[in-house]
Amino acid sequence: MKLYPIETGNFKLDGGAMFGVVPKSLWTKTNPADANNQIDLAARCLLVEDGNRLILIDTGMGNKQSDKFFSYYALWGNHDTDKSLAKYGFHRDDVTDVFMTHLHFDHCGGSVVWNKEHTGYEVAFKNANYWTNENHWEWATKPNAREKASFLPENILPIQESGRLKFIERPDGDLLEKSELGFGIFFADGHTEKQMIPLINFNGKTIAFMADLLPTAGHLPLPYVMGYDTRPLLTLDEKAKFLNMAAENNFCLFLEHDAHNEIITVEQTEKGVRLQEIFTAEDFLMKC
Repeated sequence: MKLYPIETGNFKLDGGAMFGVVPKSLWTKTNPADANNQIDLAARCLLVEDGNRLILIDTGMGNKQSDKFFSYYALWGNHDTDKSLAKYGFHRDDVTDVFMTHLHFDHCGGSVVWNKEHTGYEVAFKNANYWTNENHWEWATKPNAREKASFLPENILPIQESGRLKFIERPDGDLLEKSELGFGIFFADGHTEKQMIPLINFNGKTIAFMADLLPTAGHLPLPYVMGYDTRPLLTLDEKAKFLNMAAENNFCLFLEHDAHNEIITVEQTEKGVRLQEIFTAEDFLMKC
């Protein structure tokens, strides 16, 4: 097995929204804000090469939305999905599976693109199956008013129409030991219904792709919960359970949204689970 970080683009969001009820004087110590109160964020995805399978975990925002839409998110940097794939010798047509942690636009927007005529949509990875779970699909296609702006039909429905939509089977508990794609999954419901956190056994280490359960290293303290989470008290419990498990088992946490900290490890302290070490994703995954 080989793992590759895929940088799909950087953006910004309001720091207050990203940290909920936590005062700015606290969260700016780890995530400084600009003049518009926005903080740097990444859309860092993960490519898993495992035998005949090439699995892409999340796909970023994509590029099919309007200039007005993207203006809300202050895009910055020069990262690009195709350039990032090509860096490791791959093309989007090589991808066999797209695993979507959840269907918010910044995680799945790159799954669908305009067709050549710009008259409709088609899947961006034409040879891939697209994986979600049935509960989350139902949640996303019949969205509540709070999340409606994050579940965009043009990012979701063309996947079903392509005939390539697949569902991961949900276990009785919150941990699936091994999925159809070969890795484990931790299911979390605080941010959104049935978000999936992949747990990949890689050279004797567990790489956890954290999605929105832990957006940045600055979110390690339990009360640091995003204002975007639909069930923040449940997020508290899920974070506590997962971070304790991560510290106890020496997980390596792959951070999708942290623009400046890519992979971290954590440890138990008298204040709870806290940051231990920071690694660049490419160096860590290539040398592990």
